[in-house]
Formats: sequence, structure tokens, C-alpha cells
Amino acid sequence: MDDTMPKESDAKKMEIELEPMVKKVDGESEGIVLKQNLSLLNGITVIVGSIIGSGIFVSPKGVLQGSGSVGMSLIVWLLSGVYSMIGAYCYAELGTSIVRSGADYAYIFEAFGPFLAFLRLWVECMIVRPCSQAIVALTFAYYVIEPLFPDCDQPDIPVRLLAVVCIMILTFVNCYSVTWSTRVQDIFTYAKLIALALIIVTGFVQLGRGEFEHFQAPFENTETDIGKISLAFYSGLFAYNGWNYLNFVIEELKDPYRNLPKAISISIILVTSVYVFVNIAYFTTVSPEEVLGGAAVAVMFSKRLYGVMWWCMPVFVSLSTFGGVNGILFTTSRLFYVGGREGHMPQILSMVQIQRLTPMPACLFMGALSLLYLASSDIYALINYVGFATWLSIGMAIVVLLYLRWKRPEMRRPIKVALIWPIIYTIVTVYLVILPLYASPIETGIGLGIICTGIPVYVIFVAWKSKPKAFYRFM
Repeated sequence: MDDTMPKESDAKKMEIELEPMVKKVDGESEGIVLKQNLSLLNGITVIVGSIIGSGIFVSPKGVLQGSGSVGMSLIVWLLSGVYSMIGAYCYAELGTSIVRSGADYAYIFEAFGPFLAFLRLWVECMIVRPCSQAIVALTFAYYVIEPLFPDCDQPDIPVRLLAVVCIMILTFVNCYSVTWSTRVQDIFTYAKLIALALIIVTGFVQLGRGEFEHFQAPFENTETDIGKISLAFYSGLFAYNGWNYLNFVIEELKDPYRNLPKAISISIILVTSVYVFVNIAYFTTVSPEEVLGGAAVAVMFSKRLYGVMWWCMPVFVSLSTFGGVNGILFTTSRLFYVGGREGHMPQILSMVQIQRLTPMPACLFMGALSLLYLASSDIYALINYVGFATWLSIGMAIVVLLYLRWKRPEMRRPIKVALIWPIIYTIVTVYLVILPLYASPIETGIGLGIICTGIPVYVIFVAWKSKPKAFYRFM
């Protein structure tokens, strides 16, 4: 912090920061910090609840389109889970070696310094996460209203207003209590697992009835173009997005050295199994041609099998996406919080509400930013533009693991993975990052341009240390 900064007044000191401000307990100093409230079960529900959102209900088309056949699509779903497991396994070493919230932002900061870490923070916080939250909230609203308009399109304004209500309610919950937000995550994670279990059980019943027509030639029409198969993996991996979210809140996890790797392994195995079985169930009732036709697979599945109770599936999907919005908000507010603590975001975002012990300013900021994106009709394009940046940053975090093994061999590592796994993950990630440069050069160029908008922000607000006192007073 610059020496020219004016001192805070006593009134300002009521805004409690994480590290600089302290309280006295039995004559000793104890920082006002976020408590370690998350148990192993909470950790599992954070990961599962963040992964299972809208992806499993919208990605089957993209996976089938890129893979070409039922059998290959199931392999893509399985390999996407294995790839996510390898990444999560590497993150377990990083998370237990660098026990700081912020996940890849914190790891990149530790190894490569503030500039690259800031660019990661900039894209993730200002574009990717709020856009994703807005999209999942819109998906929630769409499915809530679906039973009211079974034979026509939903009106746009009510859908957006309901998405606003969803974000505002969950912002309040996350501001009010960490316990409340984790309970919401737990409850809605169970709800989405019940929905998917219902689909899986129904699928087994259909197989028992002999409904396996679409599995008789499972690899017929399998795609041979590696570029198209890669696009299938993009859709599959989109559905697994969120496996690293527990690392964003690791400072709030009880006994992280023990619970982080357990939560990761249990969650990824559970989600991978559920995703593969759900897609098998889909194909017992819905043909590949109908999936490629853009049908809402889960809704069509329920309409054909559940009769007058078909509406239960849109309700379950809305519950799933509601939990997804909560997971994004809960973890991203911690990313803002860590960015504010490191001086890469406004300082107020690093403050904790003194009674509730929640990162209230960060939660409010994330909620407000998501509401702004709801006003845009082009948020899906924004996600496409910077989607490759997610793989770039996660891949860079895995490179951090390799870099620290080289530069800091003496570093304490409660979990130490075999080097073959980060090497495999890095090679595959390089492929996933390079592919868009050839497949979609214009969109990738725009995405790079969006990332580069963070450079002047870094220069002015972070690197420039001799700013006028009036600026600091304003901040």
C-alpha cells in the first residue's frame, strides 16, 4: 500500500477488513475473518451443486452433434468426467499447498505475479461469472414458467423479471448468512440429484421394457473429424464446469487437507456416473434425431413418460438451476473478496460484515453486476468470446503446479500428485485453447480483445503507485 495514502478515520474503521483490522479476544489479537463453516458434506454439495446446473439439460445436443453417434457421445461424457477428475486431482495439490481462497487466481499470483493474476481475475469476475450467473438465472426462470405455457413460447419480460427475483433473493441469502447459503446449496443439490435419479430409474425401466432401439448400432455415423469431436468435448466439459469451485472458498473449509481431496473425488465420481446414466436414459425414449432437432430433452422425456405429471421435470430443472445460481454467487463473491484483499479490486470488496461474517460488499457487487447483464440480449455471445479464457487460466494453474515443483521443491505439499497427471492435463488443455484459433478466429480475436481491456485497468489502478491523495480518499 502506498505511503501517501491518507489514514482512515475512526468511523471508517467500523468497516472491518480481513487482515489489517483486528479485534481483541482475551487480550490477544484475532483477525475478523470468514469462519471455517464448510464441512465435508457442504464441500461435496458446493461442487456437485455448482457442476450440475443447466449443462446436463442443454449439452446433450452439442455432444451428440460433435460426436455423431450415441455410443461416441457416451464416451465423450465419460472422458469429460475423467479429464475433470485429473484437473481436480491436480487442484487438490495446489489447494492444500497454497491454502488461499481464489483458486487459480491465487495460484497464478503466487507463481507468476500480479499482472497475469489480475487479467485472470478481470475476465472471470467482470464477464465470465456474472454472464454465466445471468444465463443460469434465465434458464431457471424459463423452466419455472414452462408449465404455464406448455404449447407456446414464454414471454420475455416475465422470464427476465423472474431471473431478477432469483438473483436478488440469493444475493440477500449470501449477504445474510454463510449457513443459510450453504443450506440452500445443500437442499437444491439434493433436489437436482432427485430429478436426475428419477430420469435414471425411468431409463432403467425403459431398458427393462426392451426400449434399446437406439443402442443396437451405437457407433453408426460416428464423426471422424477430430475438430468436430473436439467441439463435442467443449459441450461436455461445459456441463462439468464448476469442479474447481471449492478451491475458491478453501479458507472456509474445515480441515482442508483432509476434506478437499475427499470432496473432489466423491463429487466428480458421482457427477460422472449421473451424467452417463442420464444420457443413457434419454436415448431410451428420445431419438438422436430429436435431440439434434434442438428439443428440450428432459422436458420431452417427461412429456412422453409421466403423463399429466410431466410438469415435475421443468420444476426439478428450475430447482437445479436455482442451486446453480447460488453456487456461482457463493464462490464468485469470494473471488471478488480475495481480489480486493490483494489490491486488485476496490478495497471495500475485501471487507467482512462484522455481525454476519459474510463478504457482503462482494456479494452485493456480484449480484448487481449479474443484474446488469440481464439487460443484454447478447450475453451468450460474450460467453462464447471468452470461453477459451477459462481453459487458458485453468491450464495455467496446472502449469503453476509444474513450475512450483521445479522452483520450490521444498514447498510443503500435504498432497503430491504424480507428475504424469498435470502433464497430461496441460497437453489436452493446450489443444483446447489452440483449437478455437483455427475453428473460430474472429470470435477468439474478440475474446482476446476483451481480455486485453484489463491491461489499462491494471496499469492505472494497480501498477501506478503514486496516484493523487484525492483518488485514495475517494476509494
